[in-house]
Amino acid sequence: MFRKRKSIFEVEEGKFLSPKFDSKGLIPVITTDYKNGNVLMHSYMNKIALKKTIETKEAHYWSRSSKALWHKGKTSGFVQKIKDIRIDDDQDAVWLKVDIGNGSSCHVGYKSCFYRSIPLGKNKTKKLKFKEKKKKFDPKKVYKGQPNPTKL
Repeated sequence: MFRKRKSIFEVEEGKFLSPKFDSKGLIPVITTDYKNGNVLMHSYMNKIALKKTIETKEAHYWSRSSKALWHKGKTSGFVQKIKDIRIDDDQDAVWLKVDIGNGSSCHVGYKSCFYRSIPLGKNKTKKLKFKEKKKKFDPKKVYKGQPNPTKL
């Protein structure tokens, strides 16, 4: 499915998928809502996750915290259905446009993982502003018994 990277011209101007995975075998992914363009999440894929995503038309990622392949929405029910996949110019980053219906992409319960805004300017206490006021689901109910992926 993936072509070996042979020349800069082929990577930048060619018609074949030649993704560049980092030293850990990962490629960064930005996922947006296909309807409005809002950023839903940032994650990573390994070769298997990218291949499964392309083949199944549903988002699969590599979880760095649990070191496992993860089918987004398998537990919550908010499966990310792929509408478009793009790769950047040097093929080292992926952009997914997905449909999650009226669901969520954030394990905290919000629609987007980017649910807070950082105030700009010379403010000593940078109190984050919540841009999403209401969660789509209760993570304690949905993920009961599973460890929180956020690490300190």
